Amino acid sequence: MPDLRLVIGNQRYSSWSLRPWLALAHHEVPFEEVVIPLYGPGSKEAILRHSPAGKVPVLRDGDLTVWDTLAILEYLAERFPEWSLWPRDPARRALARSVSAEMHSGFAALRDVLPMDVLAREPDRPRTPATEADIARITTIWRQCREASAAEGPFLFGGFTAADCMYAPVVFRFDRYGVPLDPACRAYVDTMLALPAMQRWVEAARAEPWVLTF
Repeated sequence: MPDLRLVIGNQRYSSWSLRPWLALAHHEVPFEEVVIPLYGPGSKEAILRHSPAGKVPVLRDGDLTVWDTLAILEYLAERFPEWSLWPRDPARRALARSVSAEMHSGFAALRDVLPMDVLAREPDRPRTPATEADIARITTIWRQCREASAAEGPFLFGGFTAADCMYAPVVFRFDRYGVPLDPACRAYVDTMLALPAMQRWVEAARAEPWVLTF
């Protein structure tokens, strides 16, 4: 039995769960996965048995409990330094943390209007001006990061980092809702969607019996 246990919500919908799950799955580290369906009878009580905050995701590493997506990614970066979940260069690391924190705390209009549903196909879903502003800001971040790192790899900072984990749910949103993208952003979306771990997440979502309505 692996020492690491990750408690997550529905893989079809839980954007916060995807982020640390992707870090673990991409690096093929053994971990136990516990899925608690969100918004169902007893789900809140079930989550509280794992998390003092009553929310997913939650990482257990032996007797240690870490909750909140960004805190889990920070912990994994320290636990597995060989993964380089943050860029090694201090300036690039600061930028990666900044764009990750912006994703963590912002883009409420995008979340409200284009909720993550990895099985959705709704290219005509209406978008508000606030949503369009969020999309414009995110694509600007992606372009700037890719322009600075294009020679080092296909991800936001060249190699795969925590920043890619933080923006992975947006990749699904942009693709599933048919958000128009420039070539650089489309290439980044395609790179992320091609990751075996991302494809595993989608396959798990397809196997789930739970359906939520937004």
